[in-house]
Amino acid sequence: MNILLVEDNVELASLVSLFLQREGYNVIYANSGEEGLLKMQTNDISLAILDITLPGIDGFEVTKRIRQINNIPIIITSAKSTKEDKLMGYSLGADDYFEKPFDIDILLFKIKANLRRNIVVKEHITISGPIKLDHDARRVFFKDKEVICTIKEYELLSLFIANENKSLDKNYIFNEVWGMDSYSEFSTLTVHINKLREKFEDDPKNPKRIKTIWGVGYRYEKID
Repeated sequence: MNILLVEDNVELASLVSLFLQREGYNVIYANSGEEGLLKMQTNDISLAILDITLPGIDGFEVTKRIRQINNIPIIITSAKSTKEDKLMGYSLGADDYFEKPFDIDILLFKIKANLRRNIVVKEHITISGPIKLDHDARRVFFKDKEVICTIKEYELLSLFIANENKSLDKNYIFNEVWGMDSYSEFSTLTVHINKLREKFEDDPKNPKRIKTIWGVGYRYEKID
């Protein structure tokens, strides 16, 4: 299984690569954003680990470009630890965001968790109005056109459609998608809700499918 590691700190990259290789992963290394994108095109990558501060284009731009063509898990590692930086990473499609310095054991745990969620476990198709979920391939279609979704966006949409017309508590949603042991911030739920609305609402500012239930959470309603 190939993991793309984009990191300009050679010493840190060597350390992370060593631990990943001990876990049986094959590390594809790049020390710049441009090189990372090139190796995405020439290798079968299962997960990407990206630094933000890179020579040339930064990790945010790399995240954005990967997400335009691929729904692999993306983990950001960065010394930038402000709430704005984290929300920027999540809004561009990152699945996790780690502050440097980080615990390598926690990073390995999150890699395994994200890869596990990306493995096909169901073999059926769910249709809700113009939205179609292909659970076998983990692909999403809207009005017969494929929509690229992150793992978390896919899981969140699946949860909503499986609970059609039910008002779901925010804590329940967060625990179902991110897990009770998640190191993600609760505000990431709002970011992912907004991303889904941008992709599946005709008017994201006046949502008809994913509605906010004030004081509770959200409710998904089927719209043909």
